[in-house]
Amino acid sequence: MSDPLPLRLKTLVIATLKLEGVRPEDIPDDEALIGSPRFGLDSIDALELVLTIEKEFGVKIGSSEESRQALGSINTLATYLRAHPAGA
Repeated sequence: MSDPLPLRLKTLVIATLKLEGVRPEDIPDDEALIGSPRFGLDSIDALELVLTIEKEFGVKIGSSEESRQALGSINTLATYLRAHPAGA
């Protein structure tokens, strides 16, 4: 069975950032989210995404350095969320 978390994260990214015409399968699991020429996410987008993820998953992403690492790609975000369960 495939892991549902990456798909959930991709759907969240698309909805949060209002990426029109982008489908979850269009986002490679290992492609950079921030600074990617394809998605062009900037620091405002990153902040919006962090707030949505914190609310959705009940985690706290502390520093900007931590958020930069967590938002490296869908894979790094999934890894981060598994390592920091809600309320931990």
